[in-house]
Formats: sequence, structure tokens, C-alpha cells
Amino acid sequence: MSGRPPARKIPVGLSTASVWPQPAASAFESAAELGYDGVEVMVWADPVSQDVAALGRLVERSGVPVLAVHAPCLLISQRVWSSDPVERLRRSVRAATELGAPTVVLHPPFIWQRRYAEVFPALVAELEDQTGIAIAVENMFPVRSGLGRGRSVAMTAFKPSIDPTDVGHRHYTLDLSHTAAAQMDALELAKRMGDGLTHVHLADGSGASKDEHMVPGRGNQPCAQLCEGLASGGFAGQVVLEVNTRKARSTAERTEMLNEALLFARLHLEWR
Repeated sequence: MSGRPPARKIPVGLSTASVWPQPAASAFESAAELGYDGVEVMVWADPVSQDVAALGRLVERSGVPVLAVHAPCLLISQRVWSSDPVERLRRSVRAATELGAPTVVLHPPFIWQRRYAEVFPALVAELEDQTGIAIAVENMFPVRSGLGRGRSVAMTAFKPSIDPTDVGHRHYTLDLSHTAAAQMDALELAKRMGDGLTHVHLADGSGASKDEHMVPGRGNQPCAQLCEGLASGGFAGQVVLEVNTRKARSTAERTEMLNEALLFARLHLEWR
């Protein structure tokens, strides 16, 4: 007999952002049709993404659970639920609790959110203690400003940096499209996150300075190697496909992309 422990199935979810500009309901439908294990809800302009009761009805109708709630952190969602980022985070945690999701995905504060940045580490820890929800802070990427004559400079929009391990949190989200845009070593970042790595946004990138969210396997990120390491290392979190399907010319083409992404994840997350 082998002395190996039994295989642990790592849940593979679909981000509602992966069907944009389609609404959240389409993500639940696609997840159910293709056999995803759950959905990550990106809270943004889509009214359903902001409505916990409506999301609960989608869970009941589709049979697909919510694995994570992505707090409204994007520039386009700065007034969703509240203009106060502290209140937005609190509401995200309440939403996750009501929906039975174990994880909230959160970006670091923007550099202009000085008061929020000052309380951010303590606030995240406090909410985790109160609720048992893992608040997984995500790695980001710099923006580039043109200097003319083909030159540019990378600048961070986040405080203190794009790397949440610079602060130190209990839980992290690793986004491979963001590591590509930041030209960071994804495997080294995963090592720094250590046992705090709770959530993965599985996507790919070419190394361009923009956030591409390609289907895994189509870019230069170590998507397969990371997944295989998660499977062999006893990873107890969730892997969510957050891919860009905006250029899909039809529903069928979008479905093909989401199915390809799921098959890639399942292939490389098999215990080895």
C-alpha cells in the first residue's frame, strides 16, 4: 500500500467576471452546465451581484454554491454599497456569511485611501476573528505612465505596494494575470504567501503591462506548475477561473473558452 494520504479535491469555481458583459446569472448557468464546483461573485455594477437575496435564489435555482465574494474594490465600483471602503468590506463579509461562502477576496487600499490604509491590516484581522471568513488579500500590478519616445515608468496605485506579503496577512489571493502584468515570479510569490495562500485566480498573461486574464495555458505564466504544486501540497482553498471572454463572438465560443479553462484546471489539479 502507498503511504500517500487520500486525494483532496480542490474546488474549481467560475468568477462572474468571466462572463462579463453578461450578468451574474449567466455565470451560475455556465457553471452548472459545465460542471464547475461553484462561483465567485464579483460585486460591481451588475445589480444582481449587489443583491444577496437574488444571489441566494440563483444558488437555489442552479445548485451551484458561492465559493467566494469579491469585494467591490475596482475603480468602477468605488460607490457600490457605499463610498466608504470600510463599509464595503463589512458588507462583503456579511454577504459571504449569508451566502455560505468561506472567502472574501480583497484588493489592497489605493494610495489615496490613506485612512483606510492605516486601519486596513487590523480591520481585516478583526473581521476574520469575528466571522471566521477568510479575507484573502490579492496581489496587484503597477500602472504604467508614458514619458514619450516609447518610454514609460511603472507606478503603484496601491498602499503600501502591489504585494500583500509586504504587509503580512493571514490569507492571500494569488492572481496569475496580475503576476504577468507585474512581471513577478508567481511561484516565488506563492512561496512567500505560504500557508496563507487561500484562494487562486487562475488565468494567464503574456507579460504585457495590462491585465489580460487569458485562458490558462495560452500565456507565459506557470499555471500548470502552480496547480500541480497546490495539488501535491495539500492546498485547502479554492481555485477560481477569472478569464476574459469579452471577445467571444457567440455564446458557444464563450462556453468553449470556459470549458477549456475548467479542463485545464482539473487536469493539473489532480493529486499526483
